[in-house]
Amino acid sequence: MDLINELLSKTELLDTSLKKLRETGSNLAQAERNYKVAVNQKALELRDSGMAIGMINTTIYGYREIAELRFKRDVAEVVYKANLEAIQTLKLQIRILQSSIEREWGNTK
Repeated sequence: MDLINELLSKTELLDTSLKKLRETGSNLAQAERNYKVAVNQKALELRDSGMAIGMINTTIYGYREIAELRFKRDVAEVVYKANLEAIQTLKLQIRILQSSIEREWGNTK
């Protein structure tokens, strides 16, 4: 019964992780959108102020607000990918438990 209880526990964790993935995916999309909008706005500001277009791309990422939004986007991406990896790990653990249960219950004949 311990294996079955552990399997049920891992299944619940998987369900929770899948719900969390939806949240972390939305956070990533929001952070990406905020970053891209800010980059575009700053690029237009710099162009309108007379900066050479070739310099905008190298200059824009040095502005604190742009760097902060890029950092937030990168953190959101790492959290999302970590959540994906946790889900894969739980799936593997569930498969291992299922195999163990099948071996244990299969040998009772």
